[in-house]
Formats: sequence, structure tokens, C-alpha cells
Amino acid sequence: MSNPADGSRHNPLFDPLTLPCGLTLKNRIAKSAMSDSLGDGTGHPTSAQARLYKRWAEGGVGLSIIGEVQVDPGFAEKPGNLVLDSNAKLERFAELAEHGAGDGMQLWPQLGQAGAMAYPPISQPKGPSGLNLPGLTCAELSLEEIRALPAQYAATARLAQKANFGGVQIHAAHGFLLSQFLSPLFNRRTDDYGGAVSHRMKLLLECIDAVRTAVGPGFPVAVKLNSSDQLEGGFQEADALAVVRALEKTSIDLIDISGGTYFPGAKSASDSGGKGPYFIDFARAARKETTKPLMLTGGFKTLAQAEEAVSSGTVDVVGLARALIVDPDLPNTWKGDKARDPQFPRFSNPPEGGVTAWYTMRLTQIANDEAMSEGGDLDEALRSYDQRDRERTAAWLQHFQ
Repeated sequence: MSNPADGSRHNPLFDPLTLPCGLTLKNRIAKSAMSDSLGDGTGHPTSAQARLYKRWAEGGVGLSIIGEVQVDPGFAEKPGNLVLDSNAKLERFAELAEHGAGDGMQLWPQLGQAGAMAYPPISQPKGPSGLNLPGLTCAELSLEEIRALPAQYAATARLAQKANFGGVQIHAAHGFLLSQFLSPLFNRRTDDYGGAVSHRMKLLLECIDAVRTAVGPGFPVAVKLNSSDQLEGGFQEADALAVVRALEKTSIDLIDISGGTYFPGAKSASDSGGKGPYFIDFARAARKETTKPLMLTGGFKTLAQAEEAVSSGTVDVVGLARALIVDPDLPNTWKGDKARDPQFPRFSNPPEGGVTAWYTMRLTQIANDEAMSEGGDLDEALRSYDQRDRERTAAWLQHFQ
């Protein structure tokens, strides 16, 4: 596309986007939430984490979302997670908000907890229903515990606002707690929070209402939602569209569409090697159900794919994760009209968890301003990743227990 005024090529990815709350994103490229595992083991940010997000800001993204910021240390996904609750040292989060953003980038924490899939070495997993499955055992949340959750999300959102983050995202995807409530595989309750999808989404809607009340009308509140959990008998697209229709009636500012789950042994969309955006068909269906701005995360590998998704009106924001690990400067490259797409490494016969470990350790290289390896030994990455988890687990247990 060209700009008739000066003959230059118009790239829709760099049009600003004004959200319903009134805040304007400088462009349509977001660094979607990833578990960077760069917390210090006590739930607090590190200087390396601030450098990582500053690096993405310098690279040109309009929005970065900090993955897996816990509302409760009892149900963390990993010992490198951040925990933003009443016991947190708020000044350290404020430093991340100040130094981790820049160049007009918005920096938002993703609020959630892992529930049934909380990391057992530091947690006692609890979900909507008690489960005893290979690789996954959890107790059932009581009705009293469920009713306390919206206030927890609201309190963490208010702390994020006080720490001067630009907004928040509520995590209801990838098999974490609110996603578990949406899925009939995890949620077998017979009370008001289980059964039909209208009941399974009840907790999510209550959390949205509580967060909005806590932060007021002008503060961005997003939701990350699965198109499906890609498990037989689980959360399916028809139910996801029902949730989208319900979200249309709320005060949220952005729906981030993704899919899949970290349920043990489940297929990961990001490891499937697909050639295009994974959930674009669902996004097209969702577009017909809502006027809310839509973000799509997963599978964008080329400039052409990202431009088409936005220029077609299917989505308003493109979420990139691994693409911004292999090339943190990608938005600036694309803005300069350079036809350079990210070069992803190819791994043959990767060990379970090895690809995730490689990308996570590469995040650490970016954060520490180290030269980034072009390839890598997945076994070595996995050893380093596991060793760091062990070290952070010891720090976590000392701090929180």
C-alpha cells in the first residue's frame, strides 16, 4: 500500500490505535505475554527484566505484556514469576514500569494464577475441580475461595496502576486458572460456577467487573482468551465465541486471542511448525461477534501475514512472541520497509520442554546484553533452565514459607 501524498508505502501496522478507555497505542504490534522467568525468586522484578522490556521498547513495539504476574504466591506457574500483592515491594515494580518501558511503549502486567497447574515444588495446586490425572493432581477450590478471587485480581490491578504500569491484562487462556473455569475438562462443578458456559464464564466476568471498579474507566483492561484449549472434550470454539459475545457487554479494552494449554502432554501450537497465524479463522469469527479491539497471538512469521491480518480488519493488533526473541528490532525493521522476516531456528527431535527452554534462555541473553546464539544445544538449554528453576525454588520457599 502507498501513501498518495508522498509516494511512500503505507504500513497499517504503524497506525495508532485508540482503545475504548481513551488510551492510544502508538502502533499495532504487541509483544505478547511470555513467562520470561526473570523474577528474583521472591516475586520481585530484576534489573535484567527491566532491560529486556526496554530492549523491546527500543525495537519499536507499541505494547509489551509481562507474562504470569501472580495475584497470589500460593499458585505460581514458576519460581521466576512476579507476585504483585499487598506484601510486594511496590517501589521495585515501579522501577520496572519506569525503566522497562520507553519510546512510547505501553507496559502491562498479565494478571493471573496457575490454579490446578501451579508449580508443585512451591505450591499446592487447586482448580475448579479436584483432579487426579497422570502428571496433574489438584484439590478443588471451595466456594469461599472462588468468591475471594475477583477481589484479589482487583487488588493486584490497583497495585499495578499505583506502580505506574500503563494497563493490565487478565489471563484467561493457556490452561491457567480462569481458563480452567472455562473448560469442562477442568471444571466439573455443579454450582453457579460450573455446567453451561454461561456459568463457567461467571468468574471471569466477575474478575473483569472487580478490576474495572478498582482502576476506574480510563485505565486499559485487556483479556487473553483461548479460541480453544485444543483438548478433546475441553473448551471449544463455540463456547469461546459465547465468551466473546459476553465480553462485548463489558468494559474491557482489548481481547487477545490465543489457544492451547500447558496441560501435561498437550500439543503446543507454537511447536507445531505451522506456516501462518494459528487462530486467524477464529479471529474472523470473533470479529463478527464484537466491536472490541482484537489482538491475535500465535504463528505470525512474516510481515505479509501481520499486515494482512490488520489491513483486512480481522484484528487490530498483532501479538508476537518468539519472533521478538529472535529479532527484538523487528518492528523498527518492518517500519523501515525492509523485507526482512525473522529467522527461526529449526530443531530436529527436540527433547520435551527443550524448545521452550531454548527460547527462555535466549530471553536471558537479551536481558543481559549478551551476544545471541544462532543455534543451540537444546539439552544444555534445558539443563540451564532447570538449574535456574531449582535455584529460584529455594529462594521462593525461603521467602514465602
